[in-house]
Amino acid sequence: MPLLDATASGPDLEAALGAVSATLAAGGVVGLPTDTVYGLAALPGVTGATAAVFGLKGRPDESPLPVLVTGPEQAAELGQMEGAAGLLAGRLWPGGLTLVVPRRSGIAWDLGGDPATIGLRCPDHPVARLLCARCGPLAATSANRHGEPALASAAEVVEAFPGLVVLDGGECRGVASTVVDLTGPEPRLLRRGAVAWEDVLASLG
Repeated sequence: MPLLDATASGPDLEAALGAVSATLAAGGVVGLPTDTVYGLAALPGVTGATAAVFGLKGRPDESPLPVLVTGPEQAAELGQMEGAAGLLAGRLWPGGLTLVVPRRSGIAWDLGGDPATIGLRCPDHPVARLLCARCGPLAATSANRHGEPALASAAEVVEAFPGLVVLDGGECRGVASTVVDLTGPEPRLLRRGAVAWEDVLASLG
């Protein structure tokens, strides 16, 4: 059954998370709710999983996939979170802020784009963070065909991607995350989104 109830609790939620975890471990792509919009997610350490996300979405390889994490501690295992990155993560996570930082050595995941950097985000949604805690960091992107509007409901995701396993967390009508590049001497805004650029700068002050 493609739709799994992520609003349940106890054994029902555990069963839904178990089914999604099994799909991810096998290299599959799943749909999941976040604090912004619905996403397509895969385990970046499983061979071929991120390629499946790119293919399903029709996303060009030069557009890198961000990675969802449980928080600053998990993020620090993947990227250099010292300095400005640590400040922003501590003050603005969880939330709609993606931080592009230098990758840690040994993180050779195929995320597209520059292999020396990684975009990290801690979503303000309990189900997304539960999956990251259970399965590990997730390569994720909005659940829509490349260039088309983001999808706000699990039913829309199932309709757009028939057969995809989707966690139904209700409507997700947030704004896409703000993306900030922290790989240079000064923070650089790559995309305006859920967190105001002014709030980013204020958090660094």
